[in-house]
Amino acid sequence: MTRPLTPALLIAFALTAGLAVHAQQEGLVPTQALVNVDAKSTLPAGPSALVVAVNDRKQPLSAWEPVAPAGAQVALLIDDGLRESVGRELENLRNFVRTLAPGVEVLVGYMQYGHVVAAQPFTTDHALAASTLHLPGGLPGMSASPYVCLSDFVRNWPSGASSSSSSPDPSTQHKARFILMLTNGVDPYNGGTSVMNQGSPYVDNAVADAQRAGVAVYAIYFGDAGISDNSADSSGQNYLNQITQATGGVNLWQGMGNPVSTAPYLRSFQSALAETYIATFNAPLGNNPVRDLVRVKFTAAKTKLHAPEQVRPGNVE
Repeated sequence: MTRPLTPALLIAFALTAGLAVHAQQEGLVPTQALVNVDAKSTLPAGPSALVVAVNDRKQPLSAWEPVAPAGAQVALLIDDGLRESVGRELENLRNFVRTLAPGVEVLVGYMQYGHVVAAQPFTTDHALAASTLHLPGGLPGMSASPYVCLSDFVRNWPSGASSSSSSPDPSTQHKARFILMLTNGVDPYNGGTSVMNQGSPYVDNAVADAQRAGVAVYAIYFGDAGISDNSADSSGQNYLNQITQATGGVNLWQGMGNPVSTAPYLRSFQSALAETYIATFNAPLGNNPVRDLVRVKFTAAKTKLHAPEQVRPGNVE
């Protein structure tokens, strides 16, 4: 004998059906973002301790996993327009590359004429990567624009060591991606460096390209690139703040002039790698899956988080 549905069951079925229809209408797809937990903050206990808003609507987290060293790629991109004074930092940079956690894939590249020139692809041989570091070319403006270089690099992200075989493991196709830029941050393509001229379409494009590629961009400001006035220092720092904050990274040196040493900031970056998590949640798929981005905001009690301001929905690969 079939028992009649009670009002409570009818309500439950209606809610379930409504949620299913809503998800179908929204086209929700699994999406990921890199979230860094500030070292001075309280570590969230798990997914339930965080709140993510997608296009201003709350979504539950389905996973919250730390980035393992073997699941990370780091690109160290150096402005090829930097001059001789950066030579004193070469040993700090070599030591940074050599002491990355075992398993991290690293690439050393020089930003020049709108592209990144690398001596080798991503590799887990840190000693080999460190040996490729050399003095930059030193011609003012040699990078053309660090942001044009950045856009070109993230759009054509090189294959990693785990993808070099003819039949790579699908689970290793997409690793957590990080970039550390050493540059003065000035965008010569955008004209003058006056405080009245701080909007750059090349910076905006680099931000969007990095967000679509799921890349967290970090930066260390280094000003010796043939442009030495205070307005250039301010302009470069403003742009570096803009691109790092928008992608979930950090502008590690924010003072005026060059840092006394890059060593503490390189260590801060290594700590950030160890304190970064992959957050997985659902996001609505737009009309153009390749170009569309959704706004995201992560919050947790007593915790400072660095996360991208936008991500590409369905970026789980």
